[in-house]
Amino acid sequence: MMKRFAVRLLSMTLALLIASNSFAEEKIKALILDGQNNHNWKGTTPILKKILEDTGKFSVEVATSPAKGPEIATFRPKFSNYQVVVSNYNGQDWSKETQNDLVEYVKNGGGFVPVHAANNAFPAWAEYNEIIGVGGWGGRSEKSGPYVRLKDGKFVNDMTPGRGGSHGKQHEFVVVTRNTEHPITKGLPAEWLHNTDELYDRLRGPAKNLTVLATAYADPKTGGSGEHEPMLMVLDYGKGRIFHTTLGHAEPAMKCIGFEVTFARGTEWAATGKVTLNTIPANFPKADKVSIR
Repeated sequence: MMKRFAVRLLSMTLALLIASNSFAEEKIKALILDGQNNHNWKGTTPILKKILEDTGKFSVEVATSPAKGPEIATFRPKFSNYQVVVSNYNGQDWSKETQNDLVEYVKNGGGFVPVHAANNAFPAWAEYNEIIGVGGWGGRSEKSGPYVRLKDGKFVNDMTPGRGGSHGKQHEFVVVTRNTEHPITKGLPAEWLHNTDELYDRLRGPAKNLTVLATAYADPKTGGSGEHEPMLMVLDYGKGRIFHTTLGHAEPAMKCIGFEVTFARGTEWAATGKVTLNTIPANFPKADKVSIR
C-alpha cells in the first residue's frame, strides 16, 4: 500500500515539475508586420526579429504584405494569435476588415509596437492614429491633433498650426530619460547617446492617454525643430498597451544597444504589462559614447 502511494506521489511530483517547466518556458508570441515601407524593411525586420528572439522570451513570426497594388486587399493577418504585434509597415491602406481586426485586437488587450516609420502610416485612419498617439507626414497637420511639447518641465499639447512630421539630417543624438519609474525605462541612464538615426520631430496626432518616456533635442543646427521631441512613448487604447518608438530608421540605428534594450523591454511590456528584462547591459551607451552590437 505504502509502495503504491509512494509511486503515485512520485508520478504526481514529476507531472507538476514538467508542467512547471513548460509554463516557465512559454514564450511571448509576437508578430512583425512588413512588406511595404519607404524604409528598408527587408534589412530591418530581421534585426527586430533577432533582438526579440535573443532575449529568449519571444517566439516571433513575420507577416509580409503583398507589394503595392490590388493584392493588398488579401492581407489579413490573424492578430488574435499573438500577444503583441510589431509594425514595421508604412504603405497602402489595408482593407476595412483588416483595419477592424487590428482595432478590435488592441481594444481587447493586444499589444502594439509601432517602430519609426510605422507612425507615418494610415494618416486618414482615425483609430490607428489614436492607437499610435502621434504620427508624421501623409498630410498631417493641426487638423490631426496637437504637437506634444515639453514646457517648463511638463508635457503639454500644443495646437500651433503647422505640418506634422519632419526630421533633419541623420546624426548621433542624446536620448534623455524623462520617466524613471516606468518599467520600460526604469534603471536606464538619465542620458545616453544613440547611434546615427533620423530624429523625428513635429509629430502630431490625437495624443490621448499618452505618456512620454524619453525625448531628444532636435537641434536646429542639424535641421531640427528646436524642441525636445518625444522618442519613446506608451499609450493605452481600450485594454491594449502600446509602446511607440520613433527610433530605428535603418540598420545602424537598430544596432545601437540603447535601441535594442528599449525595443525589447517595450515589446515585453506591450505584451504583458510587465518588464522582466531588468538587467541593464554593461555596454549600454553612455551620455557621451555610442555603443553598438
